[in-house]
Amino acid sequence: MRFLIIFIFLITNSFAEENPNIKNLIVNKQLKKYDSLRFFDKNNNQLNLDDFRGKLILINFWATWCLPCKEEMPSLDLLQKKKILNNLKIFPINVGQEKIEKTEKFFKDLKIRNLDLYFDNQITLAKKFALRGIPTTIILNKNGEEFARIIGSIDFTDVKFIDWLSSYN
Repeated sequence: MRFLIIFIFLITNSFAEENPNIKNLIVNKQLKKYDSLRFFDKNNNQLNLDDFRGKLILINFWATWCLPCKEEMPSLDLLQKKKILNNLKIFPINVGQEKIEKTEKFFKDLKIRNLDLYFDNQITLAKKFALRGIPTTIILNKNGEEFARIIGSIDFTDVKFIDWLSSYN
């Protein structure tokens, strides 16, 4: 009887780690590796995600005209300042091919203070990740490998999500 209880406990905990039952979250069965993940900051400087190895990376693809993007952006902003996630770097990447002024106004209107602006105007990065729509969030481990993605919007301040994400920090 004791063996059965321990066995069930181990199976349940293993499953919970792989499938945390968070809305719109898909945990990959195998890690996905990508080459040359480049995008631009608001000053049109090209960035390479390889330069951020060692950090937990969250890439959020969005556009100003996307209502679910607008709804989730404030919670994404709050996620960046969570002390428990001090090794997390968030890249909100606008794929809407919009002018910087419109994007800056979007952030200002939503009172986004903890995130910087990034762009993928040629949608090169979005194509590499094979996005099917926005918002989509890609989560990369410290080695730059995709281990999960969120298809659609979520509340990034959800305690269940923060607890799950902090286990990778």
